[in-house]
Amino acid sequence: MSRSNSISRWVNFGPQLQSVLRIVAAFMFMQSGTMKLFAWPMGMPPNGSTAEFGTQIWIGGVLEAFGGLMLLIGWLTRPVAFILAGEMAVAYFQFHQPKGFWPVENGGVSAVVYCFLWLYYSAAGAGPWSVDAWKSK
Repeated sequence: MSRSNSISRWVNFGPQLQSVLRIVAAFMFMQSGTMKLFAWPMGMPPNGSTAEFGTQIWIGGVLEAFGGLMLLIGWLTRPVAFILAGEMAVAYFQFHQPKGFWPVENGGVSAVVYCFLWLYYSAAGAGPWSVDAWKSK
């Protein structure tokens, strides 16, 4: 097999890798929500508690846990991803940015990455391995 043939075959996996990235990222994202709502796999620092019902942190946990689940299976991906991108932008500017300019300094790297990742999925869609793709057939 020639080098260009190998590259062409690899490039053809782009749509499947789009789905894999969505699945893995959503699984990781959901853990922030389950931590806030259910203290699983651990509770919220510093004392391992859960968020108080109805608070802004609790609402964020609901969005992360259940919106993350929807992204994990690829259901209503575009609107859910858009909402979650907005949630991450709010989280960054409300909780992280006041602690310093640079995301690595203020603890906001994951909020920035998730914001732009979900923004991408709001435009690109879920990929071929998703409920959205299955329902469109």
